[in-house]
This record gives sequence, structure tokens and C-alpha cells, in this order.
Amino acid sequence: MRILKRLCKWLITLSLIGVLTGAIAFAGVFYYFSPELPDVQTLRDVQFQTPLRIYSSDDKLIAEFGEKKRAPVSFDQIPDDFVKALQAAEDARFFDHFGIDIKGLSRAALQLASTGSIQSGGSTITMQVAKNFFLTREQTFRRKFIEILLALQIEQELNKQEILELYVNQIYLGHRAYGIRAAANTYYGKNLDELSLAQLAMIAGLPKAPSAFNPITNPDRAEERRNWILGRMLLLGYISQAAHDEAVAAPVTARYHRSDIELDAPYIAEMIRQQLYARYGDALYTDGYRVWATVDSRMQAEATLALRRGLLDYTDRHGYRGAEASLDLATLNHEDQLSALRQHTAFAGLEPALVLEVSADGAQLMLSSGEEASLGWDGIKWARPYRSVHWTGPEPKRPADVVARGDIIRVMPNDEGQLRLTQMPEVQGALVALNPQDGAVRALAGGFSFYHNKFNRATQAYRQPGSNIKPFLYTAALENGFTPASIINDAPVVFHDVSLEGAWRPENDNGKFNGPTRLREALFRSRNLVSIRLMRALGIEQAREFILRFGFEPDKFPGNLSLSLGSASATPLQVARGYAALANGGFLVDPYLIARIENADGQLLLQAAPVQACPECPETAAPTQADTLATAASAATSDSADTANDSSLTTHLLPPEQLTDATRPAPRIISPRNAFLIYDVMRDVITRGTGSRARVLERTDLAGKTGTTNEQKDVWFSGFSPDLVATTWVGFDQPSPLGRGEYGSSRALPIWIDFMEEALQDMPDNPPAVPNGIVRVRIDPATGKRAYSGQKNAMYEYFRSEDVPRETARSPAQQMEAPATEAIFGY
Repeated sequence: MRILKRLCKWLITLSLIGVLTGAIAFAGVFYYFSPELPDVQTLRDVQFQTPLRIYSSDDKLIAEFGEKKRAPVSFDQIPDDFVKALQAAEDARFFDHFGIDIKGLSRAALQLASTGSIQSGGSTITMQVAKNFFLTREQTFRRKFIEILLALQIEQELNKQEILELYVNQIYLGHRAYGIRAAANTYYGKNLDELSLAQLAMIAGLPKAPSAFNPITNPDRAEERRNWILGRMLLLGYISQAAHDEAVAAPVTARYHRSDIELDAPYIAEMIRQQLYARYGDALYTDGYRVWATVDSRMQAEATLALRRGLLDYTDRHGYRGAEASLDLATLNHEDQLSALRQHTAFAGLEPALVLEVSADGAQLMLSSGEEASLGWDGIKWARPYRSVHWTGPEPKRPADVVARGDIIRVMPNDEGQLRLTQMPEVQGALVALNPQDGAVRALAGGFSFYHNKFNRATQAYRQPGSNIKPFLYTAALENGFTPASIINDAPVVFHDVSLEGAWRPENDNGKFNGPTRLREALFRSRNLVSIRLMRALGIEQAREFILRFGFEPDKFPGNLSLSLGSASATPLQVARGYAALANGGFLVDPYLIARIENADGQLLLQAAPVQACPECPETAAPTQADTLATAASAATSDSADTANDSSLTTHLLPPEQLTDATRPAPRIISPRNAFLIYDVMRDVITRGTGSRARVLERTDLAGKTGTTNEQKDVWFSGFSPDLVATTWVGFDQPSPLGRGEYGSSRALPIWIDFMEEALQDMPDNPPAVPNGIVRVRIDPATGKRAYSGQKNAMYEYFRSEDVPRETARSPAQQMEAPATEAIFGY
């Protein structure tokens, strides 16, 4: 008995000595490594690298920019099944230990002793947090000791929920996905709370080796690890046998999902990225900024589709240019054929395809996915051969007249889902839509496909606007004493002007002349000779300065008579801005694209405070022509830091403390009465002029103007209601003729109609109200004078009250009695 007591006493003493020795050793290790230990308090303020996300005004994700795909979650957003799966895979005693797992470390030590190398680190989740945030991945004893010490400190400073939250947001899970929310989106295209037990277990298996156990690149090994985790969950009592069996039987459904982009608007995304990079630099891609654009997702989607449909329609109309490439199939095996086909990228839904066989009723194709598909005669027979922009060849009689074995072509599904032969357009275009009341960009498409050509024609292409410039000239005329009933002579004229390099003989588009013409009719019929005479009557420089009020760049606008026909240069966005002033009652608004910016925590950083059309706001002294010219010029070039050298966009972003409820009124550049008169005149462009195709929209509030330049190199249509203004342009990037029959009315207007039909659906018909000082009078359409009593062909016309015609037209009887020559403006 004494021996037993002595033995126990001896063992207790040895244990105490061992504990004391261990404590001293641990203290020594801690003292030795403590100078190298970082401050774990920094984990409370950790900033996860989170990408920039851009949203539409109605919260649709447009783009994500950043090397790491991450969307941090809080602990209460983590599914309980995932927590259990993670414990089963990484650290079953996570909620019980104090940062290190003695059993796990002992097991690792035994493996080291038996094999002579480190097989596993025995790491807990807390130790992995220490490693991921503070240490390298090298496998050395020194790093392991530091890892253990840091884990113990972390457990002292943070609770288990905070530690787990850090872990699940930091870990790399393959395919650029950092954190479990990003992984859920990357592999399954779902939110965390939408994943099944099998899918959660699959993600829980990734931290150990994201490449080896990846369900996309290595599905068999990924399934094996998933099932092992599910078995561990069953063994630990986390799930029932039924839940285990169902999850194990589930197929591997993971596939690569790009960021959950909900709205295709890459031109918008790139414009915003450029603007913000000028402000934030590289932090833009890591600090989790969230940006809301002014674009409406429905309008943006329709703008993209309308422009693409219009450009494809032009392309088809001018004939098929032939295969993009041809292969000798006899010399290539299937893999070589597929590899060659995949060198051709799909753009805007136009898929590359390889012609395998051609038959009497169609062709057999191989798609870039490796699948085979059929192209029927109905999808081929449209393809007359292209000869030039003016001519096409004869109609094809059989598929072999169009395609041949080995051709690489492009196809797209038609409305019935059947494949149709198509081709990449060489022609380009742009569409931009603004809210005319404050300049917010509601939709913008800068070309057929951003991924094919990133040049943004809506903001970067300076093209001649042609007759799209005429409304501004006519507004200048109205501002200087002309009325919609003023008579101008539409007759031939020859100018000898040194600035125009010799004699100039302008003509109307149709080569005809109508003689004395009312100003209203001249605009809706787009009479070139009338425009020239108006500019001469106003004076070239005075007319030019007035047009520049609408926000154009002075150095792009020539100081000669050709300006009256649109020989200036402007971008579609600038043209739309000018038309916005005609739509909103005469105010110059600034286009802007960013509505607000928030940080990763949802705190508002900046919000747009645009100038707005405000008829009710107190008016300052009317600006002089010099003042408005300076305002337009400065607006076109201001705030380059915010616009990233995009001189036509300003953002007016302000921090919250500078925001007020007060309206910031836009400068008035034309009077309310003048604005009404030009709006009403331009409504006739829709009802009975060059834009009459737009009557299909069945609205009374639409106004606009077509535009076509010499040789039909640029075609335009700009139109508006009080609630929306949109400009469309079509042309080649290197200016050249579009071909016979291609005018603003036949090529740009259909795109505008296609867009506006959808965009205006929720906007009630809203014609402008008649302002005070405007009266409606019956006139003689031939002379513009007051109609005589009983005149049957009299028409109503609007006038400023002081401009109502004083003279009355003579009746036929009076003309017979005393014939006289009517005076007209003969400039």
C-alpha cells in the first residue's frame, strides 16, 4: 500500500513537473515568437477584397469588376447545414476547443514521427483563420508554432461566430470564388439559402484542395469527397439517415456560372468603370463599391435589341458576303475541326457553325458546343450575294448556291426557334435615350457588340448630323422674328464662298424645289434650300452661336453655310442632349450616368444632384448669346476627373452632407413660347413628314427629325416626348455610303420606333401644354397670312401673340380684281 502511495505521489510530482515544464516551454516559445505576432485585433476591422458591382436603377446587376469574386456574408446568413458540413470536413470540435485541437495535433505528430514528414497540420478552423489572414502557406515548424499562438489569441479576442464568419468569407474555393456566397453563385448560380444539402457539402469539401476536389474540373473526386463529408455528418449525428441517402444519391450539378449578370449593358459598365477609376484608382476593384446607374433595365434591354435588329436588317438587305472561313474537312479529324471552329467567337447571339454537309433542302452543321444541328432552306434562301452597298446578286435557287462543305458560317435562331443563316454586320450604329427633364441616361447602346468592338459610338463617334441639326437652326429663326407661317423660297441657288472652296450648288434630297414654302412645312419636309436661306437671313455667326447653346463643341461646328445642312461633327449623346432642350421646354440639362455610390457596408458615399428643367423656379436674367456659348463650351469639357476624358458626360455627384431638397435649376436657353413652337412644328415631322413611319406608335406627343448626310454616309433619327428623348445613328466606322435607299427615315427611324414602342409603354400620352402668350389663328397655307372669311383650305397655326399676322390673304375674287405679287423671304 505504501509503495502504491509513493508511486502515485511520484507520478503526480512528475505530472506537475511536466505541466510546469510545458508551461515554461510554452512561455519560452511565446516569448521567443511574440515579437513576430501580429495584432489579432485587426481582424475586427478586416476589409475583404470585394469587387465593384454596377446595378441598373431598378437593381439589376450590370457588371462586376475585380480579380476576386466575393460577396461577404454574416454568420446568421450561413445555412446551418453548411456549418455542420464544414465541421465534418475541417473541425468537428470547433465549438468546443479553445483554438487548438489536442487530438488533431497529436495525430499530426504521430504521422510526422512515423513518416518523417508533415502529413497533416491538425489545423482547426481558428488556426486556418490565423494562417489565411496573417501567415504564408509554407509547411515549417516555425510557422506552425506561430499559427498555434495566433489561434489562441484569436479565441481570446473573438467569439466562435465571428471566427467562422471570417473563415467562410476569406477562403478560396476555386474559379476566382472567394467565400461561400461567391462559390454558391459560381458553381450553382444560386444564393446560399437555395442550395441543397448535397450542394452545401460539395462546397464544404473545397477548402482542403479547391483544384483537386473541384466539381467542374474534377467531378468524380469532388463527388467522392462530398459523400465522405456526408458520411461524417451522419456519423456525428448532424443529419438523418434519410437525408444522407438522398444527398449521396444526388447528381453532381455544378457548372461554371459567370457573375449573375442580369442586364446586358457592357457599354454602360465600361463608361462607369472609367469614370470611377479616375476617382478611386485600383481600390475600385477591391473595396466593394456598389454603383447604381441611371439606366432602366427594360429600356436598356430594348435599346440593345432594337439596335442589333436594325443593323442585322441592313446587313441582310445588302446581301450575303460569304463564309468567314473554309476548312478542308477531308484532312481534319473531328477534334481538329472543332478546334478550328472554336477560334471564331460568338457575338450578340450570332453563333459560329461548321458546314458538314449540304443537301437539296438545307445543310448539316456542327456548333462550337460539338453538337450537330440542321439549317433549313427557309433560313438560307434570303441570302442574295453581296455585290456592293448598291447592288445584290440574283436570288439563290438551292442551298449549294450559298454554302459549301467546310464553310464556317454564323447562325442564329429565328422567332420559331429554327436556325437562320446570318453574318456579322460591318455597319455600326448607336442609340442613346435620356430623361429630358434632368439628363439621366435611361439607355445606351454603343454598337452591335461591345465584345466584338469596344469603341462606344454613342459617346466617342463624332459624325455629321445632317438634317438632325435643322431644328436648332429653325429654333434660332423663331427666336429672331420668324414664325411657323413665315414664307421662305425653296428655289435653286449658287454660292461663291471662299470658305466653301468655290461654287456651291446645294439641292434638296429629291432634287426638286417647291418655291415659296412656310417654315413649318420646310422643316417637316426637310427642305435644304430653306435651311440655307434661313442661315443667311440670321447671319452665319449669329446662327452658329445660337446652335451652340444646345451644348455642342464649338471647334466641331464650322462657320459657314454648310452648317445649315449638318456639316458639323457631334456624338449621338450630344445630339440627344440638344434635343432634350427641345423636349423639356428650353432647358440645357447635363447627361449623367451614375445615380449613387455606396461602400461595401451600404453607406452612401456620393449621390447625383443633377440640374433639372424647372419652369416653376425663379428665372434669373436671360443669358446673352455670349453667356450661353460659354456655358455650353464649359459644360462640354468640365470635370474631366469624374468623366475619365468623356467630355460629354458629367455626373454632379455630391456627398450626403452636401445634398439638399432644393432643385438645382438648369439654365434656360430658349424661351417657353419658342420651345412650344418648335416642339409643335416638329410634331408634324411625325404626323405628315419624313418621320411619318412613327405614326404606328399612335401617340400625339411625339416630335422628331430625320437626318441624312451627303452620299448617305450617316443616317439619324432623333425624337422625343416630354418624358423621353432618344437618338439613333447608323453608319460605317470609316465613313462611306450606306447604299441606295438608305436614309434616316428608312434606316435610323425604324430602330427608334422599335425602341420607343417598348420604352414608352408605361408613359401616358403627354403633349405639351400651350403656354401663355401663344395664340392659334386660321391662316392661308399659301401665304401664311390670316385666312379670308370662308376660306375652305385654311389651316390653324400657332403664333406668339405679338407675331399674329396683321394682313389677311386675298380671296380668289380679290385676286382677280387686283392681282399682285406676294412678298416672300428670298434670302
